[in-house]
Amino acid sequence: MSRAVFIAGTDTGIGKTHVACALLHALRAAGHAACGMKPVASGCVQTDQGLCNDDALALQAASSSRLPYAWINPVALREPLSPHLAAAHDRVEISLAPMRAAFDRLSQMHSPVVVEGVGGWLAPLAPGLFAADIARQWQLPVILVVGLRLGCLNHALLSARAIEADGCRLLGWIGNGIDPAMLALEENLATLRDLMPAACLGVLPHGPAPAQSARQLDGAVAALY
Repeated sequence: MSRAVFIAGTDTGIGKTHVACALLHALRAAGHAACGMKPVASGCVQTDQGLCNDDALALQAASSSRLPYAWINPVALREPLSPHLAAAHDRVEISLAPMRAAFDRLSQMHSPVVVEGVGGWLAPLAPGLFAADIARQWQLPVILVVGLRLGCLNHALLSARAIEADGCRLLGWIGNGIDPAMLALEENLATLRDLMPAACLGVLPHGPAPAQSARQLDGAVAALY
């Protein structure tokens, strides 16, 4: 199987897709045939490709080859809710099987596959199934995206503890500047570097597009290889 990595986040709305796309650009610049995947996405809209999600479309566009949308996002849900609620409203039950089939197909053609999670580490997908189970059952190393804002220290440390408690390998963390007015940014980053149980693999500033931020993630590329 090709290399792959799971992109987890300290919360929803902290820029997992932005970081995943920047990482895809960095991997492609280093000569790797990388592609993105969003196994589960809620908040999809009807298009000529079927139900589509903006985050999954961004991953599709950042991948090294043009891929069918359904391979990138095999579980597409309409309402912008927690996946277990969106699935209930769509009268479907989320399971790992269709996601794994899509992942295996991508893995045959690309290395690495950058798998973006949904919500935070313990976002519920179905009874007894959580976002964490994708990384755990597929045995993927994890990169944690830390949204740089007030409260990020607690969220990052709790997420890191949960990732390791679930038996997953925390490859490192990436800071993402989501609050341009954050106070004591450098001091918070220093605290994260001191307290987190894995290395900082890059810090993305607020504003630049993923392709412009790719150079900041050379450490993440090196960690994968």
